Amino acid sequence: MDNSETVIKITNLVKEYKMFDRKKDRLLETILPRYQKHSTFRALDNLNLELKKGEVLGILGKNGAGKSTLLKMITGVATPNSGTIEINGKISSLLELGAAFNPDLTGYENIYQHGQVMGLTTEEIKAKEQEIIEFADIGDHLSQPVKTYSSGMFARLAFACAINVDPDILIVDEVLSVGDMAFQLKCFKKFEQFKEKGKTIIFVTHNVADVLKNCNRAIIMENGRKTFDGSVKDGVNRYKKIIVGLSEADVEREEKIQEQLKEDYVIEDGEVWKDKFNQNPNIIEYGNKDADVIDYGIFDLEGNPINVFDNADTVVLKSKVKFNKTVKDPIFTMTVKDYNGNDIAGTNSQIEKIMTGEFKKGDVAIAEFKQKLPIAVGKYTLSFSCTRFNLNGELEVLSRKYDALLVEVITTKNTVGTVRLDSEITVRKI
Repeated sequence: MDNSETVIKITNLVKEYKMFDRKKDRLLETILPRYQKHSTFRALDNLNLELKKGEVLGILGKNGAGKSTLLKMITGVATPNSGTIEINGKISSLLELGAAFNPDLTGYENIYQHGQVMGLTTEEIKAKEQEIIEFADIGDHLSQPVKTYSSGMFARLAFACAINVDPDILIVDEVLSVGDMAFQLKCFKKFEQFKEKGKTIIFVTHNVADVLKNCNRAIIMENGRKTFDGSVKDGVNRYKKIIVGLSEADVEREEKIQEQLKEDYVIEDGEVWKDKFNQNPNIIEYGNKDADVIDYGIFDLEGNPINVFDNADTVVLKSKVKFNKTVKDPIFTMTVKDYNGNDIAGTNSQIEKIMTGEFKKGDVAIAEFKQKLPIAVGKYTLSFSCTRFNLNGELEVLSRKYDALLVEVITTKNTVGTVRLDSEITVRKI
């Protein structure tokens, strides 16, 4: 690698798998090379990726997008058909926990076997031994064969072994949820320590909140291709569009449509609600256009628009939706997000068990959400949308306005954490 700060460089990576309709076709093709009965599935399609030291990369994508295949290529579990992977540093992978374990050996013996597989000397493993034992916290089971372990104990020991080898590059694939809550907290604390040490981390999860919290860069994969590479917030917002059924082409087409359709809809008296608020110039809009969220705002109980409110006050969030087709039982939603893109609070008419009825083309609905928002002092965005479930039970986004308005929350009392608690406290001397 030319750049000493580059720890992973992937160039034109291709991975293909043969697909057979029948088991005997696989056997016949092996015996008779001219007997070709397979189709080809391209799991990775000319993928290019470069990671610098200290980057924490979140990989997003639906099942079958190629995420796990990519990680297996990087860790050497699978080999590419073409392309190159250059690695500068020691990798510790949390892909398949316990892959190096021998079920007939005790937990203690497996600590040493795992360390040897990772290239550590006996002295290096010995130095890490107590830290691994304390992290796993499985007590006397450590002296028992691993095959007698519950799945939870197995995962705890495997995670402890993998996380305590002090790698240069850490690869994490949907494993930070092993064990009970106390163990999960230890896992995330260890993860934070790796970040503070400037380790390079590749993080794969379906939980976008974990990506927002832990990563400083995101990529999106679709059909073996990298379709996005950039900021975490932009990546998560784009991924949210994809998981509701919009392909990458749909997303790009929708963004172009939204640039062209900058209409302002007005309410009956000629006012535009959103004009009275701090609108986000980087609003994210998409949907199939069976309906349009045409206006929105946040008001006090007297109907006055507010951009700043106390977290003890009752407020009313309103959205106005115009229907372009007949829609039965649409779902009206609102969400509060912080400036990093994390969902802080939200609800919708389905959660509140409101049957909204049928709306025909040309109908207009006003949805009101009246509640307190007892969240911590800070700046937030408000999002509004209209969705529905189709006949196949799939969620369809008719119109979504993410991060539409910018608001600020203040308070008359101190708050610890992210939620304001108005507790009744009694103290007695006995």
